[in-house]
Amino acid sequence: MSKLITVFGATGNQGGSVIDSILADPRLSKEFKIRGITRDTTKKSAQDLAKRGVDVVSADLGSVDSLTAALKGSHTVFLVTNYWETMNADIEYSQGRNVTDVSKAVGVSHLIFSSLHHVKEESKGRLTHVPHFDSKANVEKYIRASGVGCSFVLPGYYMGNFTQMLTRAEDGSYQLFYPVGKQAKFPLFDAAQDTGLFVKAVLKHTDQLKNKQILAAAKYYTPEEIVETFSQVSGKKAVFIKVSSEEYKASLPAAVADEYNENQLFVEEPGYYLGQPLEPSLNLLDSKPTTWAEFVKKNLSAWK
Repeated sequence: MSKLITVFGATGNQGGSVIDSILADPRLSKEFKIRGITRDTTKKSAQDLAKRGVDVVSADLGSVDSLTAALKGSHTVFLVTNYWETMNADIEYSQGRNVTDVSKAVGVSHLIFSSLHHVKEESKGRLTHVPHFDSKANVEKYIRASGVGCSFVLPGYYMGNFTQMLTRAEDGSYQLFYPVGKQAKFPLFDAAQDTGLFVKAVLKHTDQLKNKQILAAAKYYTPEEIVETFSQVSGKKAVFIKVSSEEYKASLPAAVADEYNENQLFVEEPGYYLGQPLEPSLNLLDSKPTTWAEFVKKNLSAWK
């Protein structure tokens, strides 16, 4: 009899990728029946999932009763929370806590959470304005303390960010501005394509990854490697320009300026993944994740 895996964010980048990967995998598609959680089950993307055999249901992350109904019978849960929906770390933490409590109550065996490192703690208090990392790290701590079987997928730096960050100059060339040095290492990741690739690894190596983190990124790239690869693939000139934090923040909306600035500073020191190598995680995958060059080639129209 198939086990039930419940996937939050079913119509989003991460959850959608998880569902696609399970359905396409000969082993996991037989091992698991999929329930997809989304806010609006009537929208086309949700209806399309239902046509592919996914049990699409609505749930409110703020409601224990709603979550209890949605998670009943689940063997495994993939949870992704969205800080940017409310821009409130307390709400994100509360949502993660609710799913954890309900998972424990209904007997979920394996809770897989899309997590991140705690910037304030890992920077020893130097960087205090990156709540979209810290709130997820706090959820991870809560899950670990709950006693529910768990694993954590830490998404890397979204390749899609560069469709906004690589900006076009008046002469038609492209510029990448960051408040970091040339040695900073960005672990790039195509979330929509590859989240499922890493979650599949967790599902296939559950015993090995119990209470462990898997680092979801293709490779570390320096800012100069990012622009050089972009130039090679696109044929467009691109340069990296280091700016001060003040200059960087001045180019951003006030509501996110401190957060984005400190996010980049964290990449530089102590490092997005605290200097950990990617190879142990990559070695667990069925196939190679999307490279930055492949992403650029596939999405060239985003820079036109």
